[in-house]
Amino acid sequence: MRPGDRAWLNGRFVTRESLTVSVGDAGFVLGATVTEQLRTFRGNLFLPDPHRDRLARSLAAVGIDVGVSLDDVMTAAAEVARTNHAGVGDGDLGVVIFVTPGDQPSQNEAASGRPVVAVHSFPLAFALWADGYEAGLALRSVAVQQVPETCWPIHAKVRSRLHYFLADREAHAAERAARAVICHADGRVSETSTANIAIVCDGRIISPPPSDALPGVSLGFARGLAIAAGITWDERSLTMSNLAAADEILLTSTPSCILPATRLDGTPIADGRPGPVYRMLLEAWNGAVGVDIAAQARMVSGTVE
Repeated sequence: MRPGDRAWLNGRFVTRESLTVSVGDAGFVLGATVTEQLRTFRGNLFLPDPHRDRLARSLAAVGIDVGVSLDDVMTAAAEVARTNHAGVGDGDLGVVIFVTPGDQPSQNEAASGRPVVAVHSFPLAFALWADGYEAGLALRSVAVQQVPETCWPIHAKVRSRLHYFLADREAHAAERAARAVICHADGRVSETSTANIAIVCDGRIISPPPSDALPGVSLGFARGLAIAAGITWDERSLTMSNLAAADEILLTSTPSCILPATRLDGTPIADGRPGPVYRMLLEAWNGAVGVDIAAQARMVSGTVE
């Protein structure tokens, strides 16, 4: 097996190349897929327990019984990460767990299939965000809206994400490389396609409540770091005007951990530079994981100054 080529499918280790899902699977036909993405630091899974717990909540919300212990799935994920890390040098991995209901009866002679549970990994694409730690990211408001709670629970992390694709396409049309801010129909800010959003106002951090956005594992970790540093963290619904008036905008996600947004719809946030709360949280994150997160991203992506 080549370095980086180990995966796991329904209880057995396979090569990533042989990890396949039937074109008649409901995950492919209907986009009915529950997922979690973790990252590694030095080859070790970061925050595996919160990711396992969110996976369990998502599966319960969607109604998929995988028939295996999620602890066994996480053990397989750790082994995939450990084995495949040898192929990324100083980099780290994204590790994906996905679950589908199995074959769609309409495409399987009326028979249901067993759920598919799979784990695979890939080298993190640091080049996509390495510059953002210092330069910040651009955000754009878009017309595409968040999927209503009446369609599926917002706390379920699923792969039915066409609205993410359309929202970012609209944002990119307005500003190259900008990320879309996705809102609910009533104007409540939800998230971007790749990150949770929080703002800093008068030294306090505010993030949308769980009713407005998928509860982020990285957002929860950032909250713990902030509270440990004596910073008050509140949850309340936000609007685009709140974002525009913020002292800082923070974006948290599994691959990049934490990034600042410094522009919104072409206008700088505050002075247009990453702020002190962001820098404090990034430094605290570095200390917690024993890695200079921004330096690693620059080095691996070849953007070292």
